[in-house]
Amino acid sequence: MKRRVTLKEVAEQASVSYQTVSKVINQKVRISPEAEQRIWKAVKDLDYTPSYTARSLRSQRSQTIGYTWQPSPPDQANPILDLFLQSMFSSAEQKGYYLLCFPHRNQKKILDAYRLLIDSGRVDAFVLSSVENDDPCIQFLCDQNFPFVAFGRQDGDLHFPYIDVDGGLGIKMAVNHLLSLSHRKIAILAWPLNSRVGDNRIEGYFSAMNSAGIEIHPEWVQRGEGTYKIGYSATMKLLSLRENIRPTGIIAMNDLMAIGAMAAIRHSGLLPGKDIAVTGFDDTPTARYLRPPLTSLRQPIWDIGQNLMDRLIEFLESGTYPLPFEELVAPQLIIRESSTGLPAQGELL
Repeated sequence: MKRRVTLKEVAEQASVSYQTVSKVINQKVRISPEAEQRIWKAVKDLDYTPSYTARSLRSQRSQTIGYTWQPSPPDQANPILDLFLQSMFSSAEQKGYYLLCFPHRNQKKILDAYRLLIDSGRVDAFVLSSVENDDPCIQFLCDQNFPFVAFGRQDGDLHFPYIDVDGGLGIKMAVNHLLSLSHRKIAILAWPLNSRVGDNRIEGYFSAMNSAGIEIHPEWVQRGEGTYKIGYSATMKLLSLRENIRPTGIIAMNDLMAIGAMAAIRHSGLLPGKDIAVTGFDDTPTARYLRPPLTSLRQPIWDIGQNLMDRLIEFLESGTYPLPFEELVAPQLIIRESSTGLPAQGELL
């Protein structure tokens, strides 16, 4: 096996102390350009590779951050998760950290996994997402006083660092958009009760409709999992309502439900956008390529992933969490033909 080159050998060739080499490699010090050039030349000439194990033992840190999520069904892509992961990978890599990613389906087992990773020192911190009210993962990490950040917030007395999207504001924006187009019979394809994100989003629907003085018929609120199938079947129910309460606009809590809704509208001999307005949530990559292109709410997923990772690493490096400690960001309403019946200027049609 090839012998590992030591830090002292690099220092000797560069004519500096090994402490200086270590600090330069870990970007902990600034020295003269000439000396730094000699160090990096010695690193290259000697083919030096830092000892991860030795560095971890000295610093008592692994340079690794854990992230877990509940996987989607095998036949259902998750572009939001993909973008979130890529953004975190990008930020972590720039700062010399790694992500340890693992999916989970069992809440009890995930707490066991957290405990094992903490006790073994394999991770320095965690990123959480899909946060629910009374989330046991949040409570566990707070009890352990172990560093973490979350994509999502929860009700209650616990305070922890998070960034979340104001879904209620987003749905309110979508409803107001349809109201501005003279729609008054507006239904919503909602998620099951006791979904923290779903409950937040539907608050925006009730708020906007109540502010407009519109009585909400119970039939207009259709609940189910956020799938194409539920979007389709729920919309078929809405279209079977008597004419005086049959919706002319449908707000979906995600794009999959909205796509199912548009399929049901076509199946009923109507045209999405022209006969029934439809909006989604997430602005997934396929939204602009649908026929008609889908009006949807875009979450700043890339920025959120980057900011969460940047803030967490700053805390690990400095011991101080940067402000804001808790942050709520607004989504952006992307208006397309599915709600207006008209091509949207600047969109790919």
